[in-house]
Amino acid sequence: MPYPEGHKLKVRGKIIESAAQAFRKNGIRDISVPFIMKGAGLTHGGFYAHFDNKEQLVAEACRYAISDTIALLQEAADQEKQGTKINAVIDYYLSQYHRDKTEMGCILPTLTGEIARSSAEVRQVFTDELERMIDFISDLAEVDKSTGSALLSNMVGTLMLARSVNNSKLSDSLLTAGKKHAKDLIKT
Repeated sequence: MPYPEGHKLKVRGKIIESAAQAFRKNGIRDISVPFIMKGAGLTHGGFYAHFDNKEQLVAEACRYAISDTIALLQEAADQEKQGTKINAVIDYYLSQYHRDKTEMGCILPTLTGEIARSSAEVRQVFTDELERMIDFISDLAEVDKSTGSALLSNMVGTLMLARSVNNSKLSDSLLTAGKKHAKDLIKT
């Protein structure tokens, strides 16, 4: 009996989602195809029916994860009723919740170091998605791309450092300082 129409796309989506979650939490190098497939509820034998190689999956997972992060940040902005929308995004991005939920958070702090050593295909997708994220932040903050780039760099770097330390007080103080300086960047 043949699979229903759209089945292959649905399965591919589950694999990409599983990969994005795994890469957000653990990076690329230490995550195997069998681990990703298990996370999608599938056996690893079916992987090559959907992807040519792991690099192609990394590229697709980056695209998916950035789209997911933009949607989460847009949701935080849309919930803001009194203050500025960009401040709500900064508060969410540099929150303890976002710091601690790596598997659901922004992929930029986790993968940036590894992407520099990835294939040209993966680096191109990452570059395109980073530019999309900069555009989103710049538009929301109503600033030029240079300021938007600095703002996003501040936020990603702060989150990266806050996730890296094993001292919760230091981590929290990094988040607090990062929020203050991110908001100072966009004051007019």
